[in-house]
Amino acid sequence: MADAAIHGEEHHDERGFFTRWFMSTNHKDIGILYLFVSGAVGFISVAFTVYMRLELMEPGVQYMCLEGARFIADAAAECTPNGHLWNVLITYHGVLMMFFVVIPALFGGFGNYLMPLQIGAPDMAFPRLNNLSFWMFVAGVCLGVASLLAPGGNGQLGSGVGWVLYPPLSTSETGMSMDLAIFAVHVSGASSILGAINMITTFLNMRAPGMTMHKVPLFSWSIFVTAWMILLALPVLAGAITMLLMDRNFDTAFFDPAGGGDPILYQHILWFFGHPEVYIIIIPAFGIISHVIATFSRKPIFGYLPMVYAMVAIGVLGFVVWAHHMYTVGLSLTQQSYFMLATMVIAVPTGVKIFSWIATMWGGSVEFKSPMLWAFGFLFLFTVGGVTGIVLAQAGVDRAYHDTYYVVAHFHYVMSLGAVFGIFAGIYFYMPKFSGKMFPEWGAKLHFWAMFIGANVTFFPQHFLGRQGMPRRYIDYPEAFAYWNKISSWGAFLSFASFLFFIGMLFYVLIFVKRTAPANPWNEFADTLEWTLPSPPPEHTFETLPKQSDWDKGHAH
Repeated sequence: MADAAIHGEEHHDERGFFTRWFMSTNHKDIGILYLFVSGAVGFISVAFTVYMRLELMEPGVQYMCLEGARFIADAAAECTPNGHLWNVLITYHGVLMMFFVVIPALFGGFGNYLMPLQIGAPDMAFPRLNNLSFWMFVAGVCLGVASLLAPGGNGQLGSGVGWVLYPPLSTSETGMSMDLAIFAVHVSGASSILGAINMITTFLNMRAPGMTMHKVPLFSWSIFVTAWMILLALPVLAGAITMLLMDRNFDTAFFDPAGGGDPILYQHILWFFGHPEVYIIIIPAFGIISHVIATFSRKPIFGYLPMVYAMVAIGVLGFVVWAHHMYTVGLSLTQQSYFMLATMVIAVPTGVKIFSWIATMWGGSVEFKSPMLWAFGFLFLFTVGGVTGIVLAQAGVDRAYHDTYYVVAHFHYVMSLGAVFGIFAGIYFYMPKFSGKMFPEWGAKLHFWAMFIGANVTFFPQHFLGRQGMPRRYIDYPEAFAYWNKISSWGAFLSFASFLFFIGMLFYVLIFVKRTAPANPWNEFADTLEWTLPSPPPEHTFETLPKQSDWDKGHAH
């Protein structure tokens, strides 16, 4: 990879490995670094869930024992359930996935690499700030891992308070693990805020001549909307966790009723960030999917402007629905009815996007190349997740479903499957551009089908578990829930196997496959600016700004 920016004879990359990958201010290299680091963290946090699904495969506790965690069930050996270890795995799976995997991959990885290329900018507006953002993200990862391995509650390592860090658990948990987790989220948040400022400035000031706001490719628009959401939502989270730190270490009582505080206040502040966070993750995936579907339907995207404004509308509405996570905390009926109606309104711009993608494919000559398969998978999973979201928006229904596996199923269909399928669609679509190498089509399709089947077998049964009343975050359950749990676990093992296969394939392609990808390996409908550059692009791009004829093809992108 170290020489990935070498292109032809006329431009040779002189930088050494260390200079290039550790000191880089080049947006493309930083994008690749974001993708690799978030992939490595993703592997850790997915491994946690596989271990959790192994435990949930049968009723009773077989693996997470106080006598020592084990990977092979031994009926003869004594096993005292280690609830703390279970809570730790749940907490760090959530924290790592939310803050250190999906945002850095979509916003930091694809956003950094592609947005300047799509708008014809030579680099980001603040290249050194970009470098700082990345290394702050790495520092956040290190603090997160340190938190996992530091003394925490129950005389064991790590914090078991859940990824939302609710008080009073988070204010009473002993040890430094919790403080380190708060610092990890702080540093990662600061990294994202700096990244967002950089993206907004680049987008507004560095577009190619003639590229008005209404001609910018949809992926760049998605990054722009996401950056605004990060800029407005993350400082609120920073406030909430700073108050947690104060309550823990300086005897304040923001969230302690004994001192006049209120733990519900924390929930309001957290979810004011937490709901926009969902869209911060998914909107860049929308952008990627728009490009993939337009390319492989051989049609320009249907309704470019409605697509742009639907993203903006989702971004705005995302800020006014937060309390639908809190129907069970004692809100008044008026408040509940407002949050219920506002939540259902979000379905409208989301529906506009879904129908626009379907309309793009309608009448197009659809090619089922691997990126298109992932885009299809995304559409299906995201729609299922969206529909169950409308179910959960109903306050009366949510009374019964709140904190059951139904919520877990809904959330993972939208997030882990929606966002992750968006990431893989992006990887398979842009890999020739990033590295000049193509994935073997059979491998990409095998990965898709294994992942798609595995993901559905994992999460679809969890709707049934939720309807039966199985609460989330529990290490053990009665016999009545055993059937669907077993099926769900088998699905998780299949998904994990497909992920391992992908990692193997990725390293095979990067190490052994020759660089043969043309500038545009797909078709003439991949017509944004990045496809006019060689694969991989040279170290410095657009030193001469692109002309309007290079990117303005007369139809909307």
